[in-house]
Amino acid sequence: MKRTTIALLALAFTLAIVMPALAEDPAPAPGQQAQADETKNYRTEIVKLKYVRAQDITAVLYNYTSRKGAHIQSNTNMPHIMTISDTPENVEKILAAIREIDVKPADVLYTVQLVLGSEADATTDAELKSDPIVKELSKLLRFKGYTLLDATLVRTVNMDNAEVKFGPKAEFTLELRPEVAGDARLSVIKTNVRLTRVEHLGFSEDKPITNVTRLIESTLNIKSGDRTVVGVSKLDGGDKGLILIISAKIVD
Repeated sequence: MKRTTIALLALAFTLAIVMPALAEDPAPAPGQQAQADETKNYRTEIVKLKYVRAQDITAVLYNYTSRKGAHIQSNTNMPHIMTISDTPENVEKILAAIREIDVKPADVLYTVQLVLGSEADATTDAELKSDPIVKELSKLLRFKGYTLLDATLVRTVNMDNAEVKFGPKAEFTLELRPEVAGDARLSVIKTNVRLTRVEHLGFSEDKPITNVTRLIESTLNIKSGDRTVVGVSKLDGGDKGLILIISAKIVD
């Protein structure tokens, strides 16, 4: 009887030790353990962007991640905030890439002149007589006289659209969109240009009737500080034409 009791006590004692051990989760595979250890050592940073949106650069930044549990997260409600998590080495690479990308876009200052050329009237404005571009146009075009209709300055930032109304009656609309690449001081400013004229023809049921005519549409490359003719457009098929002259400059 004593032997039976002792055996039962020994069995109970053994089960008390073995059963908790059996209930524990199995040990992870070597690869899983290595990945878990690596993820545990990840560094997490919250980054506040100044000029670019997080969703616009996420795809580029993923080229610098380890792709093993690393993540780059952002929220459209806070487009200039992003969270990055990766190994310390990769986080440093990502932060360096962000410093290269998140830079102030170039400011571009355009000087725009709208000149009216005439085949019949030889009168030329005094300020245009000494203009080298007008002198060159006089050799190339049939116009005998040149009149400055309007001039304006347009300032915008790289990749942004700018629109300005000008002309004697504000009847012309000029749209500009610059694309600056490379060193801002040495770069060529690719510019999309569109010049339209809006004519008010009257009213119908108290609503204005307008006619929009596209006069000039072009894409040109201008070196910072240079001045060029964008295009020439005949006015109503007559003996007069509009000449659009633009200069562009990168400014601080």
